[in-house]
Amino acid sequence: VQLQASGGGLVQAGGSLRLSCAASGFTFDDYAIGWFRQAPGKEREGVSCISSSDGSTYYADSVKGRFTISSDNAKKNTVYLQMNSLKPEDTAVYYCNQRHWGTDYWGKGTQVTVSS
Repeated sequence: VQLQASGGGLVQAGGSLRLSCAASGFTFDDYAIGWFRQAPGKEREGVSCISSSDGSTYYADSVKGRFTISSDNAKKNTVYLQMNSLKPEDTAVYYCNQRHWGTDYWGKGTQVTVSS
């Protein structure tokens, strides 16, 4: 499994960014795909994910109402994380993650920095 993430960058507080993750190299069709993040000195935490089977979504409390995860029907196995109203505390390295039957696959992280 390969996960290619893009879209990080530097933005001012209140701004927006969109992360994308393209997954490839697998044949299973029942999985969850989404994003974790890790800030300096903190543990990695789940941010959001979407189920391939029914489209159900999960959001961490800290991002509810600000972040939106979606899948691209045209570009199969591509998901996006629209991040609005960004806060300095959203600053972290964001990792794309795919989970299939308890096995985690990880992409390289992309840095998101929100300046105050």
